[in-house]
Amino acid sequence: MRVCVATIVHHPEDARIRHRQIRALLDAGHEVTYVAPFSFYNVTPTAKVRAIDVRRGGGLNTARHALRRGCRDADLLIAHDIDLLRLLPLRRPPVVWDMREHVDGPLNRLTAARAHRRHHVVDSGSVPEATLVSPSPPPPGDTRVVHLGRLSAESGVAELIGLARRLAPHGVRLDLIGAADPAVRPMLRDAQREGLLDWFGYVPLRHALRMTEGALAGLSLTRREGLPTRILDYMGRGVPVVSTPQEIVERVGCGRVVPLDVEAALQAVLDLKEDPGLRGLLGTRGHVEARLRHDWPDHAPAFVRLMERYAGLSWSPSLTVDVLEAWHRT
Repeated sequence: MRVCVATIVHHPEDARIRHRQIRALLDAGHEVTYVAPFSFYNVTPTAKVRAIDVRRGGGLNTARHALRRGCRDADLLIAHDIDLLRLLPLRRPPVVWDMREHVDGPLNRLTAARAHRRHHVVDSGSVPEATLVSPSPPPPGDTRVVHLGRLSAESGVAELIGLARRLAPHGVRLDLIGAADPAVRPMLRDAQREGLLDWFGYVPLRHALRMTEGALAGLSLTRREGLPTRILDYMGRGVPVVSTPQEIVERVGCGRVVPLDVEAALQAVLDLKEDPGLRGLLGTRGHVEARLRHDWPDHAPAFVRLMERYAGLSWSPSLTVDVLEAWHRT
């Protein structure tokens, strides 16, 4: 099967797109053409995919041309942005829209409704959110908290900086691991110059996951709906979660749920700092849940079979035991 995977918005090394879905397709023996803004993010594509560079913000005609090239000999198109659904070439394979972001605005709602009628739509119900779970992460420490993932106003950058300022007198430092929207970069640079936090920018996924290990808490202070994958990443690394309301955190008992409020988040972190037994228990609960239900190698074969079915294939190559073991080893 030849699959075209396309995004004009996400980082080409996006964990869900590149490190879970594309890798699962490649490991199953399928060919992948990857349309993504490689130059914009200064990313060199892996030799395992046929890469088509598209300028981020380069205009609809540029994106339409790149999508047409990617679909030319494809058996399936997986689109990760709603904007791409308005640029589909007339001659195209079956289309899958991976719908993860909240759909807002009348034009997007109209496009989404049309996609549900005309295309295959997958979400966290059909392709679960997942992570790469560490087999034996270290216990949580007491000197730093982490935030993993893209930084924006919606992901609570102002609150994160305010929390870093309040934590500094208590000997706790904030590590920010991820790229940032242009609008919030100046305040992040100012906070780093002030010595309040360390902002590492984009870090390759596996190294970023290792950087979260041993943290006092993983933070997710967001205004957006849905389950941020970073919460599963923290759980998979045995790190207690401090998050704005999330059902999984409350159900599993793997952290503390707080409002989008600096003082509330501060108190949650300090409670964990003062109680090593509690943070160890919360980290263990999250790790056990992630290992049982959210380890991507367990979901990868079902994802591949679903894509094969959408492409209309009558055969279904399976991921071998060796491949699944390799996922866990890496």
